Amino acid sequence: MSWGYDSTHTTKVIEGLTFAYHEAGEGEPLLMLHGSGPGVSAWSNFRDNLPVFAERFRTIMPDLPGFGGTELPELDAVYPAVAARWILRLMDELGIGSAVFVGNSMGGAVAAELAVQAPERVRRMALMGSGGLSVGIFQAEPSEGFQRLFEFLEDPTRERMTAWVRTMVHNQRLVTDDLIDERLSNATADGVIQRTKVIFGSMFDPRRQAEHTPLWTRATTMTTPTLLVWGRDDRMLPYDQAHFATRWLPDVELHTFARCGHWAQIERKSDFERVVIEFLTRKVSDGDAAQGKQN
Repeated sequence: MSWGYDSTHTTKVIEGLTFAYHEAGEGEPLLMLHGSGPGVSAWSNFRDNLPVFAERFRTIMPDLPGFGGTELPELDAVYPAVAARWILRLMDELGIGSAVFVGNSMGGAVAAELAVQAPERVRRMALMGSGGLSVGIFQAEPSEGFQRLFEFLEDPTRERMTAWVRTMVHNQRLVTDDLIDERLSNATADGVIQRTKVIFGSMFDPRRQAEHTPLWTRATTMTTPTLLVWGRDDRMLPYDQAHFATRWLPDVELHTFARCGHWAQIERKSDFERVVIEFLTRKVSDGDAAQGKQN
């Protein structure tokens, strides 16, 4: 079966907000939450993975609020917390009580926030190069990837888009003219840069930070079984952060890919799909259940 953009794409108006998403497949619901880079959308992040996951799951790939075709609501808190509330509303609209999740970068932070806000709605989550669950230990802050991202937002040129994309992957042959053209066109569409600045502004606003307990300080409360997937050569959210998060999440596994940057779903596509599907479809053993009760 062929699952293209038009055949999977739809929108719903939820509490006055237009929400865009792609849906394909049948079975247990899987929500795939994309990252926050310039010109990103659910389709740009996961389109090549969709056919594989749709064979096993009812796969839903939403454009997060303010990205792609989804409108940006008022941000009365840091962005991941607001986005998590809207993902819950989307799940309610689609009749989904609970689901498994894949979260990439910012999408990982949103999935983790959701697991804190409504743990009964998140059965398992696979988070790749996840934001929010750690702080830098050995690397400079902001990371090289974030530096290139912020430079692009201030001066959105093709040269600066290319510089940012090059920090996303280990294999530089993946940085093609077509990829740069697509991301630049999406990122410079009407209103996109301003919305992206508002989103990042909410996370670095001292007032919002004072109102919101950092996600990584709540890691020990997240009982959702979690798989962390990380590229060893990640220049956006460097690899040392994987170990910080692994130390504090109660029910966690870490899978590392060598010769891989921030976009594991692209650089290590088939391996990424295999590892994530195995984790998301794994049955809970009696021993695991007993250990969970003890904890």
